[in-house]
Amino acid sequence: MSKLPIVAIIGRPNTGKSTLFNRIIGQRKAIESVVPGTTRDRISHRIETNAVTGDLNRRLTYLLIDTGGIGSTRDKDFELDVARQSMLAIAQADLILFTVNSKEPVTGDDRKVVDLLRKKRKRHVPVIVVLTKADNPLSQDEVLADFQEINIGVEMLVVSAPHKLGIDELNEAIGRELNKLHLGQANRQGRETEETGESEETGENEANQQTDKPQPPRITIVGRPNVGKSSIVNALMSVGQLETSPLLVSPIAGTTRDATDTEIRFNEKTYVFVDTAGLKKRSQAREELEMYSMIRTLTSIESSDMVLLVLDALSEVTQQDKRIAALAIEKGKGLLILLNKVDGLTGAVRRKKLEDTQAILSFCRFARIIPTSAQTREGLLKIFDMIEIIAHNRARRIPTRELRNWFEQTVYGRPAGEISKTKHITQAKDIPPTFVLFVKDPKKVKTSELRFLENRMRETFGFDGVPVRWVTKKTSER
Repeated sequence: MSKLPIVAIIGRPNTGKSTLFNRIIGQRKAIESVVPGTTRDRISHRIETNAVTGDLNRRLTYLLIDTGGIGSTRDKDFELDVARQSMLAIAQADLILFTVNSKEPVTGDDRKVVDLLRKKRKRHVPVIVVLTKADNPLSQDEVLADFQEINIGVEMLVVSAPHKLGIDELNEAIGRELNKLHLGQANRQGRETEETGESEETGENEANQQTDKPQPPRITIVGRPNVGKSSIVNALMSVGQLETSPLLVSPIAGTTRDATDTEIRFNEKTYVFVDTAGLKKRSQAREELEMYSMIRTLTSIESSDMVLLVLDALSEVTQQDKRIAALAIEKGKGLLILLNKVDGLTGAVRRKKLEDTQAILSFCRFARIIPTSAQTREGLLKIFDMIEIIAHNRARRIPTRELRNWFEQTVYGRPAGEISKTKHITQAKDIPPTFVLFVKDPKKVKTSELRFLENRMRETFGFDGVPVRWVTKKTSER
């Protein structure tokens, strides 16, 4: 497999890096704010586009990375951590987009970034200087003249990401520079096409076939702030991956503000773990950034296959924990609960904690609770086994004949109320598993009757880790 090129956006805080990132990928993935230091972890997105270089039109694929700002903040220790993340991005990048705020003169922090790029980037890696926030298209020449002292880039472009000014030119420049470096799977395929004489249509068909391949499961990690979500992802990484792409970990609650994707390989399979900001109660989420983080977390849950709810074994299960679990069930996601930091508990105290947690979360008994420790790695490998079980159960279908036989045996001779009058039962195509009961009067079906059915169904068919839904319809609707 050829190398996927990495394009890193680097700059001091509040130069429009995240806004530029969102404009290039075409969606709001990185948090945008006028508050410097908003982006704390690296955010990445795979870009697939057509690169136009001369008379050639080639498919271009690369990984775009947004980084935290390099520069002064109030918290010096935290500034060092964010700068280290940016250093890792610089060291891995094949192309660097250096953002400078065109509405301000060149600052000392801008010059600091220039020095870092000269010292830390690989020699062959080109730099495109991107002058951001240039909202007036008529003043581009004047803006370019004002920043000629920044003489590190192969090219200097003026853009306004919110107004999409200069973005097409920037995309073309990215394509030109990456194709000069002969990087990326698509570039390699393009050269092979020229050498072998294969048609572009064949290449497109192969690309389409690749897109049809099953996608790796997306697992969103959620929980209250500072329960160890990022530490768990770091503990799951390989040694090599941990050296180059660790997630930012800090005892400061709320360190992770963006949803961060990390690919983990285990037993020749790929899993995408999405680390999210810690969800707080709405009354606590007054700061604008906290609101954006909450929305981003909810969006990540919506687009995932399953949810890993991380609890802190050293504190009580809260209403917020229960709300997160209920949200996963409501959205129809697979659910796995991790009781983290169990290395701080021993013997009877530990067993009691597990029993209490199961009792408090009794409304989601179908979800397995795994005691884990990101520090000692206890219980972490069990996560992958459960992910496989949950993925299988979410898409599992029971043949109608087998389902009807089970239903008749379940309700036969029992005071099952209105559901005993069911004329037909079938499984819908929906995910999660959804079962449709055709009854004489759906309004008379009680919640307790459906709960009875679900309990009997789980005893027979399992469905560990996934919610089960019931739909009642009038017999005439069949």
